[in-house]
Amino acid sequence: MSIGSRIAKCREQRGWTQEQTASSLGISRAALSHYEKNRREPDTETLTKFADLFRVSIDFLVGRTENPHMTLDPEVRDFTDALELSDEELLKRFALTVDGRKLSPDEARRFIAFVRAERMMQG
Repeated sequence: MSIGSRIAKCREQRGWTQEQTASSLGISRAALSHYEKNRREPDTETLTKFADLFRVSIDFLVGRTENPHMTLDPEVRDFTDALELSDEELLKRFALTVDGRKLSPDEARRFIAFVRAERMMQG
């Protein structure tokens, strides 16, 4: 199932119109229609807004899992958002790479936040 199909399905399951959903996301109804019909793919920020609105994971929206409910609880999300990850010296000292390419500071922060959240959930 495509990203657009999953977005449309999530919206329809809630009984929301495209207009209501687009308004909640701060995008145009036309943009939402393009996403649902797979004419365009949402950028990372918009994909995050969809996941938050529908209370599903981004992995679910992009088809990496069939479990839509693997999301962080609001308390855990608040905690991970508040983590101190801005220490540029730390990011410079440890050159994190994926597929041979160095992670940008923003990618490294998100990676570190993900690992910390996953460890918290495992106990």
